[in-house]
Amino acid sequence: MPRRSLPLIVALALLPAVAGCSRGTNASDPPPPLSAEALKAVVKAPGTNREKLARAVEAQFGERMGETRALIVMKNGRIVAERYGEGIHENTRLVSWSMAKSVTGVMIGMLVSDGRLRLDETAPVPAWQRSGDPRGEITLRQLLQMRSGLRHSEAIDPIYESDEVRMLFLDGRDNMARYAEDQPLEAEPGRKFEYSSATSVILADLAARVLSPAPDPESRRRAVAEYLRTRLFEPARMKSMLPEFDRAGTLVGGSLIHGTARDWARFGEFLRNKGSVRGAQIIPRQWIDFMVTPSPREAQYGAQVWLNRKPTHGEASLFPDRGPKDLYACIGHLGQYVLVSPSLGLVIVRMGKTQEDKRGAVVDGLADIVALYR
Repeated sequence: MPRRSLPLIVALALLPAVAGCSRGTNASDPPPPLSAEALKAVVKAPGTNREKLARAVEAQFGERMGETRALIVMKNGRIVAERYGEGIHENTRLVSWSMAKSVTGVMIGMLVSDGRLRLDETAPVPAWQRSGDPRGEITLRQLLQMRSGLRHSEAIDPIYESDEVRMLFLDGRDNMARYAEDQPLEAEPGRKFEYSSATSVILADLAARVLSPAPDPESRRRAVAEYLRTRLFEPARMKSMLPEFDRAGTLVGGSLIHGTARDWARFGEFLRNKGSVRGAQIIPRQWIDFMVTPSPREAQYGAQVWLNRKPTHGEASLFPDRGPKDLYACIGHLGQYVLVSPSLGLVIVRMGKTQEDKRGAVVDGLADIVALYR
């Protein structure tokens, strides 16, 4: 047999093995069948392809996402998909982490609307009002847009030196506002964006100062809790919401509000409808417009909410290359999301416990759901 025929013979002999290796990976192969649980999580007419939505929802509960505890998709005010992790159901309160910042932002907007705070005047923090204190130049607008200039380090290593950890759990835990307000300036007010859970606690302290008839912790706690309940939670039908307070009676406004996934979806609907609930305008529409307007120092941040814009600094927190420009989000530690897109009529809630190394997969999966409605 001529030697030049050997390569052809070897290739022919390998054909069955090669074919066997490719079997099951062909792009034309049908996807595996959906589980009954996956299809049951989606209504029959969700406003997009039901099977594709069911697969996108099911993907959020895969191992590569960490632990997904709840997922809700709302289209034009109607729940079209809803699924929970093991041991979680529609009445389970889940922790907000930093999604609480957006609730705090709304509360401040109500107080501005009431005339009890002013957006472009000096923030009324007593410790900053001493003669010659440069912090006296910080405005409420700058606090809301995370550009106060106060020294802060968020989510750094080692974690016990991170300012939000020290404030929440270590030396600042009994009086979080004092810890936050005692920080010196590291930049001229208004000049630098610095994401800061401490800033949202300062905002919560300002709310307590104008609402409480007395400075004692119980009066402060009661006044803010009642204001949130009567002005926001009950009108928006978010009756499960449970805010936490520190020992000084300050709302932990940057991190700790508990509520069901359905109530977080109702909060998203409240934002999507620009503060209107069943025809009643419970906060001026202009305030929601302000919250979703980019901060002068960071394009992907507004006023206590994240925007689907290309970042001025660092990495994108959402998916500006895939989602609509009007999409914005309340985002919390360990993968808490309330996504809102007015143009698509969408609100998506995802809650769980996902470490940072898997957060990208969660965001990509949420982008997949949004893409089904574009």
